Amino acid sequence: MNLEPTNTHKRAILQENRCQNCVDKDKYHVNIRRYIVLFRAICVDKLLLKGPALARSLSRVPVSVLPRIGSVRHVTAGCGAGDAVKGGKGIVLGLYEKESGKGPRLTPAGEKFDDRVQGKLSELVCETKLTGRLGRGKVFNNVDTDFRSICVVGVGLEGIAFNELEMLDEGMENVRIAAGIGARSLQSIGCSEVHVDNMDYAEQAAEGAALAIWRFEENLAKKYRSTIPKLELHGSPDLESWTRGLFKAEAQNLARRLCDAPANCMTPTMVAQAAVDALCPCGITVEVRTMEWIEQQHLNSFLMIAKGSCEPPVLLEVAYCGTAPEDKPILLVGQGITFNSGGINLRPCKGMDEFRGDLTGAASILAAMRAAAALSLPINITAVIPLCENLPSGMSCKPGDVVTLLNSKSLAVRNISRTGVVVISDPMLYGQITYKPRLVVDVGSMCKGVKKAVGGGATGIWSNSHYIWKQFQRAGSLTGDRLWRFPLWRYYKDRVADHLSFDLLNDGEGYASSCLAAAVLHELVPCSDWAHLDTYGTGLLSTYGLIPYLTAGRMTGRPTRTLVQFLYQIACPEQPK
Repeated sequence: MNLEPTNTHKRAILQENRCQNCVDKDKYHVNIRRYIVLFRAICVDKLLLKGPALARSLSRVPVSVLPRIGSVRHVTAGCGAGDAVKGGKGIVLGLYEKESGKGPRLTPAGEKFDDRVQGKLSELVCETKLTGRLGRGKVFNNVDTDFRSICVVGVGLEGIAFNELEMLDEGMENVRIAAGIGARSLQSIGCSEVHVDNMDYAEQAAEGAALAIWRFEENLAKKYRSTIPKLELHGSPDLESWTRGLFKAEAQNLARRLCDAPANCMTPTMVAQAAVDALCPCGITVEVRTMEWIEQQHLNSFLMIAKGSCEPPVLLEVAYCGTAPEDKPILLVGQGITFNSGGINLRPCKGMDEFRGDLTGAASILAAMRAAAALSLPINITAVIPLCENLPSGMSCKPGDVVTLLNSKSLAVRNISRTGVVVISDPMLYGQITYKPRLVVDVGSMCKGVKKAVGGGATGIWSNSHYIWKQFQRAGSLTGDRLWRFPLWRYYKDRVADHLSFDLLNDGEGYASSCLAAAVLHELVPCSDWAHLDTYGTGLLSTYGLIPYLTAGRMTGRPTRTLVQFLYQIACPEQPK
């Protein structure tokens, strides 16, 4: 593949380098830098990048290839190719893919903008041969006086909707991808304000853009931190949907921040403080329970794992009241292991740092409750979140130890690295006894079996209610963060409960580790509707199959938006959206 600039490009650059007496070394180096910027832009222009690859490249390459207005053959870096636009306003416009003999077409907002610049934008689209293919686009500078940079990005086919085979609303997901890639490309060249075309889905455009520009850089020197541009809706009066999308994206970004923080900066006590800071201003009640209270309530399975660390455990009771106080709440239980080394069953050193994010269940629940309060959902929600570390020490739980749960069943802990089930067992029983919920949902990164089965494509779900599964399935198809149902057969129950010396075994016998973990938790829910979400493949570091509007090698915050959408559907069943 030829990545060299064309002869026309070279002549334009050499002519510029010869002028103004390039004997001056400073001017010479400036010209060299401009050549490098232009060459990188040409490389991006010529590479046939797919969506995820483009999303990664846009975060580090200034894609600023601007044909000079009125001349097709000339290519220039456009007033510094980024320095000039730094601090300026940018705009993201959608381009529908060409089909059935028709060329690519700008979205309605894009067409209005094209009329505003007297057709220059459509000329540039033709000259640069943009096809509207999803995730592929270009940034044009100095076309409009108000917007120094214009990113035209492909949205895919127009009018595309729900794909039953994919179990995904592709129209909504395409808008998230396009808005995310466009906003990130403008962020990379220093735009301080980004206006986003709604592309027929204002809420999804807000989600994609807000998720794409967010970075966890709290431990980075200030001079190296990225500029987080202000997001604005362009060309649509649907501010309500846009605001709703921002609420959902900001909730997921909160979960990403909690999971991505180093373990020494996000201890159980610090997570509790972060929860108080994030939720109390929204009118949510947060009760922080300490070690003494946990011992008084006999939450022994939680203490069994927590005692291995010097960091004191904390249990959070979080309550949001959106309707009559006497209405039964939905109970959410989140696994909150702020660092999971595996205990005495120590994990391999390589990759162990990823398990600072083993509080993905707790983080997504806290974030979802914040979004529920921001959206004023008419529903009561209660969360019970145990927070602790799982470390090896003289006080650590030993393989084969047995603990008696609140329901008087005995649980043997044979594999200390699979502690998610153990940590949430007693807190989940406590929540059912105390709050008498209408529905129980627990979330956590339990076992890697689900990751081996579906990778990062979907969060695994186990449920004793077909209705609850269908609600989650629908929520995932709308948010783009899908779930897939796994079996709760008696076969798995027999693998964890058929023993002579104890009632339950935390890791069971045989393969299908995630199904065995779900079978243990199913034994702790005697009569309520229940769903268990295993986020091992989706909630930790994003590696394979990167979603373009998320960041590679970082915590994802999934499935926060799916939880929010599920709660919305339960609270407002008459409204189909």
